[in-house]
Amino acid sequence: MATSVPVHLSTRGPEEPETPYEQYVYAYPHQKAYRLLENGPLLSELWSRERLDNLSLYAHIPFCEMRCGFCNLFTRTGAPEEITRAFLATLRRQAHVTREALEAKGDPIRFTLAAFGGGTPTYLTAAELAELCDICETVMGADLRAVPFSVETSPATATADRLAVLAERGATRLSIGVQSFLDEEARAAVRPHKRAEVDAALTRLKEARFPVLNIDLIYGIDGQTERSFRTSLDAALDWEPEEIYLYPLYVRPLTGLSTRHDKAQQLWDAQRLALYRFGRDHLLAAGYRQTSLRVFQRPGTAADTGGRQRPGTGGGEESISEYNQQAGMVGLGVGARSFTETMHYTTDYAVAVPEVRRIIDEYIATPTESFRRVQWAFEMDDDERRRMYVLQALLEADGMSVSGYRDRFGTVPAEDFPQEFRLLAGQGWLDLAGDGNGAGRAGRARKSAARVADLDVLRLTPEGLAWADAVGPVFFSQRVRDALAHYQDR
Repeated sequence: MATSVPVHLSTRGPEEPETPYEQYVYAYPHQKAYRLLENGPLLSELWSRERLDNLSLYAHIPFCEMRCGFCNLFTRTGAPEEITRAFLATLRRQAHVTREALEAKGDPIRFTLAAFGGGTPTYLTAAELAELCDICETVMGADLRAVPFSVETSPATATADRLAVLAERGATRLSIGVQSFLDEEARAAVRPHKRAEVDAALTRLKEARFPVLNIDLIYGIDGQTERSFRTSLDAALDWEPEEIYLYPLYVRPLTGLSTRHDKAQQLWDAQRLALYRFGRDHLLAAGYRQTSLRVFQRPGTAADTGGRQRPGTGGGEESISEYNQQAGMVGLGVGARSFTETMHYTTDYAVAVPEVRRIIDEYIATPTESFRRVQWAFEMDDDERRRMYVLQALLEADGMSVSGYRDRFGTVPAEDFPQEFRLLAGQGWLDLAGDGNGAGRAGRARKSAARVADLDVLRLTPEGLAWADAVGPVFFSQRVRDALAHYQDR
């Protein structure tokens, strides 16, 4: 039986958010809520209770050529070849053990999505990327050429030989972190690439003809204005990407910007909200469709998911979207997370350079038999599964189907989370009229409970979408809140 460090639980209801930028909830719960298990369950036992015909495969490559000032992802910089080679050898050992655990049930195994993230997967050489693909195909059994397959890259590592490997192995989406097309803003975000380097990388990406090119931009950089942001937006649009992500800048503990950022919270929030609204309107005017706070897709292209592969929509076609983290995700590599119905699990996590290097070294030295058991984990009960479902659907622009939720859980969201939806309705963040807009605040307060219960689709208003990073944490359980509060950054 798995045991973990006990966490004190309390029963306070959700509080009104004070900032639009509380936490990016791309997966629930965050890794900081996980705890080290004593004698964790065997992977074979855990996966024996799961469907195996609709799995996602994720490989985490914890290496970058440099660390951006805003980055709190699990990654190290400048890893020498002996480390990357040893990492891949260990990942191969982990893959063999994981595949054996999946096969123990005896059911057919099918992967329908694949992704390489990090870090920067293209920090690996072309030969190492080919080896990583080999592991995913020959060991894990994923047919990378037959499924949506996404890879993260950077201007410095999007080289012709690496892209040729990924194109030949079937990658359908390449996402490049540009952040800003202005050199001075890139320096301010501690992302000191040059515009010429960015343009050269984008040229190579377009020549490789991946079905989906995504360009990441950031708003809220020190000194950034609507005029300078428009320069980056227009530069991105000139490349006609199928997808553009607009990320609000966060400054988190132990990151490069954490010791130099001194802007007052209210002023910074106002700057980010104004830039978000400007960027949103600019991309909508350019013909893009907004699918979440961050994601804008060009209709009629391979990026146009149209609400597919989201809880409660009823769509059967597989696609890669921002909130794809759901049960059936199999993670490989140090820092990768795996999700089953009853447990989310991973390896150790840190941000500080010495801790990250220690964890990577320990991963490489892990005996093969140790990969057969869960190490760091968060146990999912029925309440947490409901919360994860709500977050995956509600934070998308199309919202959540009430009937889909009822089919899954036998209840309705407004009854399971009355305080949370009352708060959203009272703030004007929930579309009570079915027209994408909120009613007056006084009217909302009076009508919210009855109106939420009558809705067929729970959908955020445009202002609710602007506050999505505050809406998400409203649905955190107290168990998760307490675990996050007790986490020590390292």
